[in-house]
Amino acid sequence: MAFICLDIRCLCIFLIYTTCDYVLSSDTEIKVNPPQDFQIVDPGYLGYLYLQWLPPLSLDDFKECTIEYELKYRNIDSERWKTIITKNLHYKDGFDLNKGIEAKIHAVLPGQCANGSEVQSSWSEATYWISPQGNLETKIQDMDCIYYNWQYLLCSWKPGMGVHLDANYNLFYWYEGLDHALQCEDYIQANGKNVGCRFPYLESSDYTDFYICVNGSSESKPIRASYFIFQLQNIVKPLPPDYLSLTMTNSYEINLKWSLPRGPIPAKCFIYEIEFTEDDTTWVTTTVENEVYITRTRNESQQLCFIARSKLNIYCADDGIWSEWSDEYCWQGDKWKEALIFFLLPLGFISALVFFVSYLVLYKQETIPKMGFHTKKEVFSHQESLC
Repeated sequence: MAFICLDIRCLCIFLIYTTCDYVLSSDTEIKVNPPQDFQIVDPGYLGYLYLQWLPPLSLDDFKECTIEYELKYRNIDSERWKTIITKNLHYKDGFDLNKGIEAKIHAVLPGQCANGSEVQSSWSEATYWISPQGNLETKIQDMDCIYYNWQYLLCSWKPGMGVHLDANYNLFYWYEGLDHALQCEDYIQANGKNVGCRFPYLESSDYTDFYICVNGSSESKPIRASYFIFQLQNIVKPLPPDYLSLTMTNSYEINLKWSLPRGPIPAKCFIYEIEFTEDDTTWVTTTVENEVYITRTRNESQQLCFIARSKLNIYCADDGIWSEWSDEYCWQGDKWKEALIFFLLPLGFISALVFFVSYLVLYKQETIPKMGFHTKKEVFSHQESLC
């Protein structure tokens, strides 16, 4: 009996100890500190910034775990945060330096290291902005950049309002692959002022952000800098199609065809817009091929014309710039017959008349000598008879 009581007491003590241990362990909250020294660093690439940080303090308890970081960032006036999950201690991206930048980051401890539940630290925050110099109206206006035929880039702008006569602008650019930002070497000028830039050949610059800064100098007052980000394939303006042809395949179907625009742009990158005119009716169609079949609205059409232009399609660019329109190519049907009849009938009549007149002239030239010879012979015979 004593042994039974002893076993019951031992069991009770064991249950009490286990329960208390569970309560204590469940009350022990697992925490992870936020990343340290979070900052936004500008390496001088005109908007391409580094976001970097150090690991949280007190990671000794999580040596067997891989800490992840959730990073959020945006320009200050944007409603949408960009979110990145990474295991690295840095991240790089492009920003509009005309506006301020804000970012925040926290550490994330996976569930297998925290009793099955993911644990997040508090947020670390950082901001960055360039201190504006000069009034807003001194910035350049109407910046326009076009990458002509995927071969050469040209940018132009208008001077800011209210700038002093001694003011002038300078352009700097950078894209990934350059060691540092470069200044324009071939400015376009108007009245002695820089109003544009012709860029040199830009090696390996496609499908990457292209950063531009246009700032200025003036002895009277500072000029506000302007920042721009382009992807060059999105501002490509190709050449128009060439060598247009129009063929009547039957009474109602027409084949329109043209050659690929000249230059380095692959054939698969083009989309075409065709404007077709049948007499006084005009409509527009698009195609990814360099030919299209169109049905005539009526069989007695007297004139068929079309023009074409090209642009980069969605497989090679997010957007593009339409080329200029090609020269117009036309086909005229019965008008050619009418013109032919109009010219051939008078020409035939004139030719017949000329032939008839020529015949008469030749006939007379042959008849007159014969008549003259016969007359002389008769006279001679008459004289002999008299003798």
